[in-house]
Amino acid sequence: MDQTIRVTKKFTFDMAHALYGYDGPCKNIHGHTYILSVTLKGKVLQNNDHPKNGMVIDFTDFKKIIVDNIIQVFDHSLVLNSNSPHGNLNELRENFEKINFVPYQPSCENLLVDFLNRIRSKFGEGIEINSIKLEETPTSYAEWFTVDN
Repeated sequence: MDQTIRVTKKFTFDMAHALYGYDGPCKNIHGHTYILSVTLKGKVLQNNDHPKNGMVIDFTDFKKIIVDNIIQVFDHSLVLNSNSPHGNLNELRENFEKINFVPYQPSCENLLVDFLNRIRSKFGEGIEINSIKLEETPTSYAEWFTVDN
């Protein structure tokens, strides 16, 4: 019984950002409670002698990859475009311990691509990222699908 299955893990974290040069209120530093959903696709292991029998991936291993590469980096951080003048404010670095300067506009879409790139090569052979979704608010999100790329 060789079955391809999609498995999803969801994560919630809090993060602030500002959109440098933006023409609306999001140019100001503000925060969101983000929900990140990562869906993997793979074959179910069929090996009665293996401790991971019946799984595409152990959810504990799945969680560790996302937490180590995304959540620990971005949770309760301030994310700013490194091309903005904020990078010159030494006071920010002196007063806050989690500031991430990124080489892009930290929009939901660009954050999603960054997160994807951080985890893309972390899963075992035969497991691929099927989709990744980043919810910035309860009504606004960005999604990436393998089939589109």
